[in-house]
Amino acid sequence: MKGRGASSNPKNRFERLEVTLDPGEQTRPQTEYLVDDSQSIITRNSSPDISFTASLNPYRGCEHGCSYCYARPYHEYLGFSAGLDFESKILAKPRAAELLRKELSSPKWKPECLAMSGVTDCYQPVERKLGITRDCLRVLADFCNPVAVVTKNHLVTRDIDLLSILATQEATGVYLSITTLDASLAAKLEPRASSPRHRLDAIRQLSEAGIPTGVLVAPVIPGLNEHEIPAILKASREAGATQAGMTLLRLPFGVKDIFLGWLETHYPEAFARVEGRIREIRGGNLNDFRFGSRMKGEGVLAEQIEQLFQVASNREGFGGKSFPLSTKAFRNPQGQQLELL
Repeated sequence: MKGRGASSNPKNRFERLEVTLDPGEQTRPQTEYLVDDSQSIITRNSSPDISFTASLNPYRGCEHGCSYCYARPYHEYLGFSAGLDFESKILAKPRAAELLRKELSSPKWKPECLAMSGVTDCYQPVERKLGITRDCLRVLADFCNPVAVVTKNHLVTRDIDLLSILATQEATGVYLSITTLDASLAAKLEPRASSPRHRLDAIRQLSEAGIPTGVLVAPVIPGLNEHEIPAILKASREAGATQAGMTLLRLPFGVKDIFLGWLETHYPEAFARVEGRIREIRGGNLNDFRFGSRMKGEGVLAEQIEQLFQVASNREGFGGKSFPLSTKAFRNPQGQQLELL
C-alpha cells in the first residue's frame, strides 16, 4: 500500500472480536488525528536496557509508518491495531506543554534529562501543523531542563532557535536515526519519514548551529542493511555528528508479522536470508524479551555486527553514544518571579 509501512490491520491481541474485510472492500486509509486527553506528560521506565528513565511523547502512533517500529504494539492498548491503525490513527496531546510546565514547576520535580521520542517520533508530519513538540521545547528552554531528542525528520531544524538556548547550558543533544543511505529502500521501509539525504542535512544544520548532534544506526536489520554501517557512520561524521549508537532489530508481538509481510512484499528474494539471520541473533526466535540481550542480540552474527560498528565508529572518531547533559542550569521561572514579588 503506497505510502504505508503496513499492508493490513492484524487482530488486536486484547480484543475478542475481529472484523475481516474482503479484498474488494479494503480501501486506502486516510490519516485521522485524535485528541489524547492525558493528565500527565512525563512517563517513566525501569528497564536496564534503556539509557533514560523519564520520557516525553507528544503523540501516540506515528505517521512515518516504519514497518519495523517496536512501538506499534502500544496502539493495541488503545483499542487499535498495530498495523495500519498505528500509522493512520494518530493521537495528539494538545495540553502537553501545559502539563509539562506544571510537572516541572512542582516542588517534587528533581531535575533530570527527559527523552523526546522514547516511543513515537515527536517530529512526525502533523507536528508541522500542531507545533506541540515546539511548545514543549519552549517550556524546557524556560526551565533549562535537559532533553535528548531522537527523530527521523528534517523538521527538527525548525527548532534550532530553542535547541540552541538549551545547548548553551549543555542541556540538549539531538540524534538523527538513519537506517540506510539507499533512498529507494528508505522510501519503502520508512515511507513518510525524511529521506536519508535530508536527515544528513539536519545533522549538518544542527551541528553548525552548535547543537550536539549524533547518529543512531537503528535498527540494524541482519541480511538487509548491516553492510551500510560504515557508510552511514562516515556520512554522518562528515555532516557533523560527534556521537553514534546502534540498535539491532526487535520484533515484539505483532510487529514480527507486519515486518515479515513488508519484507515478503518488497524483497521476496531476501526473505529467507533476512528471517534466518534474525532468528540467528535471537536464539532461533524472531524476538527476545529478556533484559540484557533484547537490544543487542546474541551469537556470532550479533558479535560480528557489533564489531563492525565499533571498528567503523572508532575509525570515524566518534566519542560514544550519549551526550553528557547537565541539570546545573535548571531554574523554575515561576519560583523566581514569586521571589521577586
